[in-house]
Amino acid sequence: MAEVVIAKPRVGKFNKNAARRVRVAGKIPAVVYGAGHESVAVEVDPKQILRILHSESGHNTIFDVEIAGQGAVKAMIVDWQYEPIRDSLLHIDLKRIALDKTMRVSVRVKLIGVPVGVKSSGGILDQVLREVGIECLPGAIPGHIDVDVTELGLHGVLRVSDLPHTEGIKFLSAEDATVAHVVSIRAEAEPVAAVAPAAAEPEVAKKGKPAPEAKK
Repeated sequence: MAEVVIAKPRVGKFNKNAARRVRVAGKIPAVVYGAGHESVAVEVDPKQILRILHSESGHNTIFDVEIAGQGAVKAMIVDWQYEPIRDSLLHIDLKRIALDKTMRVSVRVKLIGVPVGVKSSGGILDQVLREVGIECLPGAIPGHIDVDVTELGLHGVLRVSDLPHTEGIKFLSAEDATVAHVVSIRAEAEPVAAVAPAAAEPEVAKKGKPAPEAKK
């Protein structure tokens, strides 16, 4: 059953304190906009949004948003702010979708199988492009694009032009762009010149916050 997001309109001031109160109450602030209508500030259930983001089609999922007093509209998640330390959503943008108009989205590329160049030649499969840009009607957006790589040999290259091209979907990424290739892991070790040890310098203690870890 498709997810239906219940959105409650927000009233009053839209500042940081107001947004904090929304989150303390267990909701997250959001904005619904697009399709020629005015933007509406709302609050939604973060659990519903996370279910959509973690679904097979992810942020490309089209779902119903029920805005109290305004009825239901089709929408997609087009932007979101995430707090990695607290593992929580801070804010999302929802865009109204017109089902009869084409739109541009990024879709995940899923590699299927183990290349022969990995099995027989000791290579490794390197995926360069994990998403490609496409243009199509909202109802034709695939959850992901599957491509079989079992016949890819050592030094073999999979390009955007090799991806399945179906009617109604236009690829925006360059056709000659590399999606994945099988590379050799055998590399000659370069000789290292001997270097005289440098004089030891006194260690300096540094204060400050450690650099934040990159979000995966």
